[in-house]
Amino acid sequence: MSRTVLAIDIGSTKICAVIAEIANDNTISITGAGTTKAQGLKKGSITNIELASRSIKTAVEDAKRVSGANVTSAIVSISGAYTKSLNSNGIVNIQSKEISFEEIKRVMHTSLYNANIPNEYEVLHALPFNFKVDDQDYIEDPLGMNASRLEVETHIITTQKSNLNNLKKAVKGAGVEVENIVLNSYASAIATLNEDERELGAAVIDMGGNTSNIAIYSGNSIRYNEYLGVGSNHVTSDLSMALHTPLNVADKVKLTYGSLLTPSNDLIELPVIGDEETTHEVSLEVVHNVIFARVEETLMILAQFIEKSGLKDQIGAGVVLTGGFSKMEGIRDLAIATFGSMPVRLAKPREMDGLFDTLREPEYASAIGLIMYAAYPYTPYEIDVNKRVRHTNETPTQSTTVDLSDTTENLTTPLVKEEKEAKMINLEEAQSKKSDEAGSLSKFWNWATQLF
Repeated sequence: MSRTVLAIDIGSTKICAVIAEIANDNTISITGAGTTKAQGLKKGSITNIELASRSIKTAVEDAKRVSGANVTSAIVSISGAYTKSLNSNGIVNIQSKEISFEEIKRVMHTSLYNANIPNEYEVLHALPFNFKVDDQDYIEDPLGMNASRLEVETHIITTQKSNLNNLKKAVKGAGVEVENIVLNSYASAIATLNEDERELGAAVIDMGGNTSNIAIYSGNSIRYNEYLGVGSNHVTSDLSMALHTPLNVADKVKLTYGSLLTPSNDLIELPVIGDEETTHEVSLEVVHNVIFARVEETLMILAQFIEKSGLKDQIGAGVVLTGGFSKMEGIRDLAIATFGSMPVRLAKPREMDGLFDTLREPEYASAIGLIMYAAYPYTPYEIDVNKRVRHTNETPTQSTTVDLSDTTENLTTPLVKEEKEAKMINLEEAQSKKSDEAGSLSKFWNWATQLF
């Protein structure tokens, strides 16, 4: 039974909704897409819930109109703006001497517990990058191995609860329930990296309108992620100030003449800011110098992030640039010079059935990555925002379209087991149920003592 999935990529300048059909063999077919200008957002974070909801609703309705599907829940991207990351580890003894899925879950939750995450933060992803069985390091998948002890090292990505709740409110205001939330740089990595790059290690940099997000992928897991509040719109602002011309004109100059290659000495005529009937002449060399200075500074900060991560020697496949900003002519050559002769590749989303021409552009990498994340897990094990342990051998638990007939048909034995596991993880539910049972027991006891 195929599933219908809605992905909403909430970027700093645009909101993109994509609807896809996912078959039983996890093949993806894009059926609808809608894009709208982002309102009520600043640097990828919600600043006005009502305006953001309106933008999300427009994009979702456009996608539904093209697709013809009525999807009620979505997988949503979140900016790296207010995220914090840390590494943690966990260790458990194996009583049965054979590692089962329960033991893997237990060791991963132990690493979460040991991380001492502050109350105001919520876990987005917990990604194990090193399983250790007894004294053997870097085990790809410990499931079914004989051992007396299992250890794990985990990269944990957290975000402020208020940031998460505002995002959920904005999406809910658009008439859509949030099924799952994924870090946008993680989604971009899923859409752009191939098997070799994941194996060798790569730094994925998603350069957008107002933000640049970096995720370093190594050992089949994200090991480091960072955020920079600079994007292509800052180039527009720089041009507007340097050329004394309105922002919309500066943006046209950027799109028409924006290049990091050898400048020309030609002159262009531009209106003056504040008095648009008056024009003045500007050399394209000045335009080139302004753009070059901003892009070079941005790439240098991103290169410092790679140095700071301590993982530079583990990035065998080099740097992968994606996002709308990466389309600037000559950015790859400047990146190679800035990153110290590391290999640099410009990446577009991976090809799939039904992919519209517009979605083939690098600015849609994150949206396509969300669809791929919904299709199947991209790391052997992971704890997602719902505290559920995802793993590569699992069967999808449910369809994103809330249809009872679909749900009952899809309930095979493993699914029932996973639902039970998910309920066990929800401590608040268990505690309220326990208190209800205790309350009914005390009422019965009081009645019995009065009777006798």
